[in-house]
Amino acid sequence: MPLFEVLGSGGEKTAVVIDLGAAYTKCGFAGETGPRFIIPSEIQRPGIQQPVKVVQFNINTEELYTNLKDFIHMLYFRHLLVNPRDRRVVIIESILCPSHFRETLSKVFFKHFEVPSVLFAPSHLMSVMTLGINSALVMDCGYTETLVLPVYEGIPVLSAWEALPMGGKAIHKELESLLTEQCTVDTDSGTGQSLPTVLGPVPEEVVEDIKVRTCFVSDLQRGLKIQEAKFNMDGTAERPAPPPDVDYPLDGEKILHIKGSIRDSIAEMLFEQDNEEKSIATLVLDTLVKCPIDTRKVLSENLVVIGGTSMLPGFLHRLLAEIRLLVEKPKYCDALATKSFRIHSPPAKPNCTAWLGGAIFGALQDILGSRSVSRDYYNQTGRIPDWCSLSSPPPESLYDPGKTPPPLMKRAFSTEK
Repeated sequence: MPLFEVLGSGGEKTAVVIDLGAAYTKCGFAGETGPRFIIPSEIQRPGIQQPVKVVQFNINTEELYTNLKDFIHMLYFRHLLVNPRDRRVVIIESILCPSHFRETLSKVFFKHFEVPSVLFAPSHLMSVMTLGINSALVMDCGYTETLVLPVYEGIPVLSAWEALPMGGKAIHKELESLLTEQCTVDTDSGTGQSLPTVLGPVPEEVVEDIKVRTCFVSDLQRGLKIQEAKFNMDGTAERPAPPPDVDYPLDGEKILHIKGSIRDSIAEMLFEQDNEEKSIATLVLDTLVKCPIDTRKVLSENLVVIGGTSMLPGFLHRLLAEIRLLVEKPKYCDALATKSFRIHSPPAKPNCTAWLGGAIFGALQDILGSRSVSRDYYNQTGRIPDWCSLSSPPPESLYDPGKTPPPLMKRAFSTEK
């Protein structure tokens, strides 16, 4: 940070903004246009070869506390290089984050690092803030799942959310399986060797790099033909001609031959409907059906897509084409009168949009102070209020007397009926 940053801001230092994702964590400072660092959400334990994922919900509280403590320590003292006691914290969270995880994370910040205050901000709402609009239908296509949540006039409509366990993790698993079964490796000792015999289990970082560098999302007509050929058992459906094969260097001595049929088909799993006729495209339409009828037109014309998986080439074009195709079906045609769908272009990459919204909100010092939970309140109660819980409203002592939050933020974080 600049040496004299506090001279013109009344002495209060800018807040730290952390977007703790399942695969990657974005961290930086409020008021900046992008995160300072994007690092894997994992830590290395002595004696364990594989890194430990930080965002885990199925482990005991003590182990989770230790993992989070070590990871946050690394963020502050290896990357951000600031004193945690001097700065407020804005944490970007998903609405599906389990309570025990956010409570453990709060304990780490307040008890171990003694930060002045913490604000948990919903990622979907923060994404809308970057566009300066009040209403949008936000799709977060991340690592573990795809979650769609409408935000209308600054209020997340929690009764209408839809989710599907399809994201980067599912693509990586399928891609690793196809690489193992179909691809060969050339080495100094021979050519055409199978991948497992040369490399063994493929590291996930290699699988992810192959996905990012070589794979893409096919357009609608090509994608439908690929799906038809995949699920047609009698062999009558013809698969479209695949793109060229690609040679991927594993290291200085090994060359992996990636088939073109893998490159254009790996992302089709996101758009294939399961036994319940669910795909990431149907999530948008199912969410709109759940919304009040007078909100649907505004939401359908303000689609916001975030998350790292949505950065695959051709993703947005295919998503919009799928939605426009599905909305003509009887299931949605009778329920949805609107046929107009438009996708916004936020002023940041999809994987950093939610972080940017948190940075914008964190730069509003007065509002941040009134909406955050202070260390004193946490020490008194031992818990942090849930932003969407009616049974635990934020204490009145957190608000500055005589000051009223802006309407958008007041409604967004309101706990009143």
